[in-house]
Amino acid sequence: MAFWGKKNKEKDPESKEKKKKPGLWQKIKNINWKDPINRWKLLFASLVAFIIIFGGGYGVISFTNSPTFCANCHEMAPEVTTHTASAHSEITCVQCHIKPGFVNMMTHKVISLKEVYHHVMGIPEQIVQTEHEAVSDENCLQCHSKNRLVTASKDLIVNHKGHIEEGVPCISCHAGVVHAKMAARGINTEEVRGHWTVDVAEQMMEQKYLAPNMGTCIDCHDKVNNGEKPWKDVAYLVPPNAEHVEKEVKEKTTPATTEATTEEEATEAIAAHEEKTQEVILQAIGKQTKDVKLSMACETCHQRVKVPQNHRVANWNGDHGGTALQELDQCVDCHQDSKWIRDIPKEDLVSLLKMAEVKEEDKDHKYTANITVVREQSRINKFCSACHSERPESHAESETWLTSHADKAATPDLKAECLVCHDREKPKADATDLATAPTDVYCQYCHRTGFKDDVKK
Repeated sequence: MAFWGKKNKEKDPESKEKKKKPGLWQKIKNINWKDPINRWKLLFASLVAFIIIFGGGYGVISFTNSPTFCANCHEMAPEVTTHTASAHSEITCVQCHIKPGFVNMMTHKVISLKEVYHHVMGIPEQIVQTEHEAVSDENCLQCHSKNRLVTASKDLIVNHKGHIEEGVPCISCHAGVVHAKMAARGINTEEVRGHWTVDVAEQMMEQKYLAPNMGTCIDCHDKVNNGEKPWKDVAYLVPPNAEHVEKEVKEKTTPATTEATTEEEATEAIAAHEEKTQEVILQAIGKQTKDVKLSMACETCHQRVKVPQNHRVANWNGDHGGTALQELDQCVDCHQDSKWIRDIPKEDLVSLLKMAEVKEEDKDHKYTANITVVREQSRINKFCSACHSERPESHAESETWLTSHADKAATPDLKAECLVCHDREKPKADATDLATAPTDVYCQYCHRTGFKDDVKK
């Protein structure tokens, strides 16, 4: 009966008609495309589909290009807040980080999928810019002219066009303009991301991190004078992040390396760095001249910042101690190491915020003459010690000076001036409380019983 019933169903004209019901493709084939109305319907449907697909895609791309999208990820808090507090806050992230052009845009979107992966699988310890993602000159020149000959302050003479034509990329000088070199400073790690707000970003974006410091210019110019073109190495342009630097140091320090050897190498490296810094400083102030392609002298680049008039008097090098004592706070505006070295030390965000609070509380505090402060500053400041390590002309010949300098140190105040360069007692090998004296000549080498006016405690 079941078999008979099946045959009857097959013979049933209604069920046969249901089986032959045309599908979507068959319906499309059966449409009369010669009918103008049907063709207009197809055009309208295609237009709607195009708007939905490409309009939606454009909307997604536009949203992912905005800082608002970047702000959705917790790990981007330092980058987003510094961008908001920077002079580039009115432009989008991609205007700097993606080369112009639709193809570059879509390629970057595909490559950036790895960032989504890292966000889901585990937030990275630190966001850094790699050599492969360095900001291109094409991005900068969308807004900036390469024909500028001076900086915005009109102080520095900088032939931007000449630098660009020579192949020097914009970021070799302006790497910190938006994010204040936070990766190199080590202040955008996971442990401190919760501290980042726009107010914090404004505090961290000091001018010395936004604009190229003297050390940036000097380091590059010095290499050019030695026949190098450092900008050819992309790694030279992108500030190294603190995490990678620490990792490299650990990898180089093998268990077989003894502590003594490590300390010796570190000491040699510091000594070489200090010697190089002092050499450049002496060139800048005109005490050491060289036949070089790019001059290091201040007036070569500076128009407004000039050597003060009171520095031009006779024997200023030997007689400026009194001025330094009274105006040390003004002296260090120019004479500070941070302006002369390119390297950026690792910092601690929490400590920086505490220091900012102290500065805010003491912003009305004025410097008062303090010979102890002057002495320590003259020793730790490479600009000062570059000259203090040399024997002053006023000391004449050693034999003569040894027997005739008593009147130059007749009072406690005069002795204090001597102690700017000299230690009273022989420095201890492990002394860490004071900076190293620029000379190894100390008073008690001869005055072994002390001085007559020493106060006994």
